[in-house]
Amino acid sequence: MSRLEGLPKDAAPADIQRVYARQEANYGAVLHNHAVLARTPAIFRGFRAMWDGLGESALLPPRLSHLINIRVASLIGCGL
Repeated sequence: MSRLEGLPKDAAPADIQRVYARQEANYGAVLHNHAVLARTPAIFRGFRAMWDGLGESALLPPRLSHLINIRVASLIGCGL
């Protein structure tokens, strides 16, 4: 069990709910680090802006990047 609870979907602002919905579609669940960061929406938005920017300038196609993330998470025992 984690020490910090994430922000529930129904308590999140609309823009954060849209991110939650994309994660549920892509991964089957909201990523816990995102749910925790969403407790402070300004920090969440900054975090997402950074990752979105990195994604736009990435050298790997998005699908391959997602597959690598999932594989590495499974190798280190990190549940999504």
